[in-house]
Amino acid sequence: MLFRSRHRVLWVNSITTRAPNLGSANDLKKILRKVRSWFRGVQIIHDRLRVLTPVVLPFPHWPWAQRFNRWLTSALVRRAARRWGLRHPQLWIFPPNAVDYVGQFGESKVIYYCVDEWSQFRHLNRDFILAKERELLARADVVFVVSKHLLGKHPRAHLIPHGVNFELFAAPGPVAPDLPAKPVIGFYGNLYDWVDQNLLAAIATLRPQWNLVLIGKIMTDVSRLQRPNIHLLGPRPYEALPAYCRGFDVGIIPYKVNDPRMQSVNPLKLREYLAAGLPVVSVDIPEVHGLPVRLANTPEEFVARIEEALHDETDYRESVRADSWAARVAEIEWILADEPTGRSGQAAANGLAH
Repeated sequence: MLFRSRHRVLWVNSITTRAPNLGSANDLKKILRKVRSWFRGVQIIHDRLRVLTPVVLPFPHWPWAQRFNRWLTSALVRRAARRWGLRHPQLWIFPPNAVDYVGQFGESKVIYYCVDEWSQFRHLNRDFILAKERELLARADVVFVVSKHLLGKHPRAHLIPHGVNFELFAAPGPVAPDLPAKPVIGFYGNLYDWVDQNLLAAIATLRPQWNLVLIGKIMTDVSRLQRPNIHLLGPRPYEALPAYCRGFDVGIIPYKVNDPRMQSVNPLKLREYLAAGLPVVSVDIPEVHGLPVRLANTPEEFVARIEEALHDETDYRESVRADSWAARVAEIEWILADEPTGRSGQAAANGLAH
């Protein structure tokens, strides 16, 4: 709704940040999705949002592949922008290696929207990502970050924590039909290696009468989660998540608290759980402070806090009503209007997002 009413956005689906693992089913599926999207061309999601998925050479560290990808993707984006009448757009960049595209589109401003500490992802080349991020920070007109830890990246970075689609998650509706018997302790998000499987397995063992439901793509070995009361439901569409939240009794954030990424991560699901009215139990990470969340790190602490939450009749919706994406967008617009205009000398109401 925000896109439709205020801006036109040409979203450029992720350019490659690493070489694919052809032995990985997830990587092969991702390649297939990209090829299918390529043949569909520019997808019109609605009158203010279009999506372009370029097919690029999956060798981000090879200079010749970088040059070819930059030439091909830039040409495709310029053609899509020209056909849609986008002139002097703002260029929004998420992954740091997209800095290679700065200056390719006659953009009015370059915005780095930093949503993570990219150099700490184990599947990415740390030195490569750090070098690209340094270049991007030097060339960006505006830098937004989603957590306080990331503010140190730039002296004039603006903190814009994640928002929440409040209306979607707070609305009444049916409960997902494939949930097990209550009590249901729920989590959704891709199962990467920073999800603490030992913690989840211990909770399941300590309380066999609870059902732990995990929703999301499996991105690592999950053999430790093979328990009768742990249910791996796989991925679900974003629009379906509120129906699962309505069936959860408690929402949890069971990350590995000693993982270095936890200093900067700002879980999107946290505000979504709360918008659905759920009590939340989380490991003690900086970005959950200031919200009504029970903190726990050990299995015994998690079990104790979950038991408290199971008897908690508080409706937590109001705690995040002011954190809607509409409020976040309004703050971003105010900051952009106040910042000096970038390289073209004129403001833009259109955007490209990498």
